[in-house]
Amino acid sequence: MKKYYALETEGDHATINIFGDITSWPWLESDVSSYNLVQELDALQDAGQIDVYINSYGGEVAEGLAIYNALKRHKAKVVTHCEGFACSVASVIFMAGDERIMSNASLLMIHNAWTYTQGNAQELRKEADDLDTITQASKNAYLERVNIDAAELSAMMDSEKWLDPAECLEKGFATAIVGDDSSGKPSQQAKQAVYNAMRKMEPAGSLTGKTDPEPEPPAIRMEEPTEEPPEDPPKKEETENKVFNFITAIFGDKEE
Repeated sequence: MKKYYALETEGDHATINIFGDITSWPWLESDVSSYNLVQELDALQDAGQIDVYINSYGGEVAEGLAIYNALKRHKAKVVTHCEGFACSVASVIFMAGDERIMSNASLLMIHNAWTYTQGNAQELRKEADDLDTITQASKNAYLERVNIDAAELSAMMDSEKWLDPAECLEKGFATAIVGDDSSGKPSQQAKQAVYNAMRKMEPAGSLTGKTDPEPEPPAIRMEEPTEEPPEDPPKKEETENKVFNFITAIFGDKEE
């Protein structure tokens, strides 16, 4: 049977895969407990970098917070990778990374802590207050990384927010996004994006060949004009070809 939770080492690099539920009672092979993982981390004191790959719906808050703190405490550089879903407390573990990398086909989900409970009115009110305190621990982990304020973060957690990679990068949950094209070479799409950006930045008519409306002609005079008539404005196609030739000279013509 394939192991979904595993720790592997190669030289001074260690790899941790968390591809299951985070629980204090690991029944399935994919389950992850803080006790087992922290024991493994303690044996990696010589590791220079730990890569943590996550695909998890989350689980128990206490277990997730313990894993988060253990990773933060480790002297190695920690790089967390969202391989699919990093939901609930798994997204808190994702925040432990000095670098936090998402695939372009991955998602984070954040929400407030919840529980099952029973009791009288006084006990239920206390349970609600306790949940607010427990949720705050996760908020503290997010706020160490994100570039949004506490009020915006609380609103997102209240709504059980799903975040795509672009929004995670924008708000500071992630530090980078990786996609299918890992060559790093510009493609035709990159050229087109630069061209579109240039068209937006240039004054009206500078790239398209369009000019402002011509002023009203002066009063008719009897003498012949002494100046040569102005040249026709460049055609749109000629200008765009020049722009594409310029960009091609920079990026190269080969599509990736």
